Amino acid sequence: MFDATTILAYKGKNKAVIGGDGQVTFGNSVLKGNATKIRTLHHGKILAGFAGSTADAFNLFDMFEEFLESKKGDLLKSVVEFSKAWRKDKVLRRLEAMMIVLDNKHIFILTGNGDVVEPEDGEIASIGSGGNFAISAARALKKHSTLDEEELIKESLHIAADLCIYTNHNIKTLMLKEDEK
Repeated sequence: MFDATTILAYKGKNKAVIGGDGQVTFGNSVLKGNATKIRTLHHGKILAGFAGSTADAFNLFDMFEEFLESKKGDLLKSVVEFSKAWRKDKVLRRLEAMMIVLDNKHIFILTGNGDVVEPEDGEIASIGSGGNFAISAARALKKHSTLDEEELIKESLHIAADLCIYTNHNIKTLMLKEDEK
């Protein structure tokens, strides 16, 4: 992990949701507090979030979108091909960056090392400096509350923001409903 941000995603029973904070830091200074680090891809059917430099995010989102288009939105095939390309690119593979991508069927963490990780539970994934705080909160809230998917993401990210100095309370979320396949 690196000092970047916090992105948390949850592929629940009714909705797939991704959320992220808005803080952008440079060393020990906050440059911006309301950045958007999550987006929808492939005609609104895929959710993605990024931890790393903003310029790198735009390049990697665009690159991933090309793979989604070439694979007709098949997330599994797209992440495998994208991770191969990311790993082989001498410039991109050196990025300190990670992505989470999900739809209503799959959720993956992607890195420049060529990693394509599907969480063990197949439901919750996090990246960034506050990722461990957020995923811990999400797992506890999932087990001990009746929060819906979006509320669970928001509350977990707020808990992470209370603990991680690189995460703020300017939380944004995006979601796919079950019928958006």
